[in-house]
Amino acid sequence: MPIWPHMLTPSDLVLNKIAFQYYPLDLSATSNPFLISWWPLALGDPALFHVSLQTACLDEELLARKGFQSSELLMADSVALLRRKVEDVSLAMQDGTMNSVITLATIEFGKGNVKIGRMHVDGVKKLVDLRGGINSVRQTSPLTARMVSWVSMLIMGHPQFETQDDYGIGDGIPPIPEWQLGPTANCESGFDVNALDIDPAVRNVFVRLRNVMQRAQQVPFSTTQIHDLTCFVVHRLLLSSTATPLISPITECIRCAIILYMFIVQGPTYYTHAVISNTIVIRLIEHFRYLAPPTHVFDSLDVWLTAVGMVASTDTDHHQSFVERAREIAISLQLKSFQDVMVHIKSVIWLEKHHIEEIFRSHWDIIFNLAETTASPYLLTFSASPDMTGATFI
Repeated sequence: MPIWPHMLTPSDLVLNKIAFQYYPLDLSATSNPFLISWWPLALGDPALFHVSLQTACLDEELLARKGFQSSELLMADSVALLRRKVEDVSLAMQDGTMNSVITLATIEFGKGNVKIGRMHVDGVKKLVDLRGGINSVRQTSPLTARMVSWVSMLIMGHPQFETQDDYGIGDGIPPIPEWQLGPTANCESGFDVNALDIDPAVRNVFVRLRNVMQRAQQVPFSTTQIHDLTCFVVHRLLLSSTATPLISPITECIRCAIILYMFIVQGPTYYTHAVISNTIVIRLIEHFRYLAPPTHVFDSLDVWLTAVGMVASTDTDHHQSFVERAREIAISLQLKSFQDVMVHIKSVIWLEKHHIEEIFRSHWDIIFNLAETTASPYLLTFSASPDMTGATFI
């Protein structure tokens, strides 16, 4: 019998840990899907019940750093109970079964058992096919569909499901309704992406996303809407990268930066995207080499690309490369303050969120403080290090 940390009951562990820490997209006790959907379902589903307890218990044990006795016992029980369900097709197709499998995938991946985590992802994909596709699952269980599509991408390193088209046609991950709306006046006066020779699929995402961001200034998006937008955009851009090889560096820079920006906007709260984000940061650096002086003239897009890269690479070995490029851009464009920077950034793609602006500000304030305290700053050439040249896109 597992020993519950801190004398909490099993229900306390799940409701305190999972409901808001593992699903922070909705912080209301009356609408959080873990409280109103997941947990009631788990109370009648032994497999999901044990998986839920294991998730919460593992988190407690990680904090205590005294081993994983309770969670390992729960893992054995969870797997045994789940095997019985997947042997019956009618039981295998249930939301509770899919929730259990994708959660086990997350647990194994988090413990470093990548191969086992990916085996679970392959299994849940088969269950999705039995249900008629990810959009069919979404119609009856939005929570399950969100978890499966997002977590499977993070674990596998690339999308596991297609997206619907711009008008919501198809069996894949759907766009949010605002994706179909036309541009606002502010969009039309922003950075002219049509002047660039970039892949049409990436240009389409750029234009539509900028439209959506402008609409969000009028009617703010909920955290769930932001996640749905992020999931759709990231899937669409990663899928199109595999369909159009050997395209221009500027296309790849925009593709990578949009993905990274969406990760920043969503934040790291709904399953960490650190691994996939770091891979894309490396790819962005690789293509930045082709957008450097003396032949390249800096503009608003460079400011935006560099700002996104600088924030996304925080606490990584790649951060300094973006800092050096930011210093070059600041001198070239005679940027004197963060307000000057924001004029350029907002002309490209930007969602008005105070905490996001403060994150960007903190990085640029360092740039300008360095400029003030250094008489003749020595600017290094922005380039990829030798070990990055072989990086492949996920």
